[in-house]
Amino acid sequence: MKVLQVTRFVVLVAAASLALSACSKKTAPPAQVMDNTPSDTQKEPAPTPVQTNDSQEPTAMKLQDIFFDYDQFALRGDARRVLDANASVLKSDGSSVMLEGHCDERGTVEYNLALGEKRARSAKQYLVGLGVADSQMRTISYGEERPFAPGHDESAWSQNRRVHFQK
Repeated sequence: MKVLQVTRFVVLVAAASLALSACSKKTAPPAQVMDNTPSDTQKEPAPTPVQTNDSQEPTAMKLQDIFFDYDQFALRGDARRVLDANASVLKSDGSSVMLEGHCDERGTVEYNLALGEKRARSAKQYLVGLGVADSQMRTISYGEERPFAPGHDESAWSQNRRVHFQK
């Protein structure tokens, strides 16, 4: 039993180290971050419910959040479609936006902060590729600390694995 606990600890430390080292200032080529082509055995999941920002202007176009698969920061097809629409809004109004990376409650605090940062950077990199000015966007990770949906099951977790756009 003691060996199993030590093994788990070593695996968790190695995973956290790997996750944190992957968040260094090195950036992967856009094709690696944006490529999320489903394999033959993996089908793209149905789009998750859309969460939008509250705006004080009733006529303002809203930015929609994007959602991620468990333990992933690669953009799904539905996320790309939402980002395409968000890019149009950001390019037309020139406003600044904060891209907030979020995770579900599974994993350590450190791991989820790193994963949330990867998610926010992935979305930002895609938007820059669409012509949105880098200077319009900032990223932050909240990890698991600000869940959108309460609960401890997949229906809640799937809504918490997201990048939220805050103007």
